[in-house]
Amino acid sequence: MAALENGRLTDNVVNISAGSTSDVITCAGNKNVYVKSIILHNVSGIVTTRGHVYYVPNGGSVADTTRLFNVNIEPLETVYIEPNYPITLTTTGDKLSVGAATTTLNVFMTGDTEV
Repeated sequence: MAALENGRLTDNVVNISAGSTSDVITCAGNKNVYVKSIILHNVSGIVTTRGHVYYVPNGGSVADTTRLFNVNIEPLETVYIEPNYPITLTTTGDKLSVGAATTTLNVFMTGDTEV
């Protein structure tokens, strides 16, 4: 078993603009990435939005068929997603992407990466 580096997977809070989807975590060098938690925050004080989390395998694309989570987020609320077992990215190019519907979302992810 390979050694793991524990902690945050994103160095900073990632901003996802309203109406867009962005890659947040990408597997590099075939080093497994274990996503333990995903934190989504709706920055709007007025508008409810939806947040979407996608698992996109290498060579794939964001689509309804790659969506794992579709959550409703009230104004200024934070949603904490913690799967029972980590989401594992194993192949270079595998990624987790996040989409924001009507307002900007702040995203932060924690987990482990192989060293």
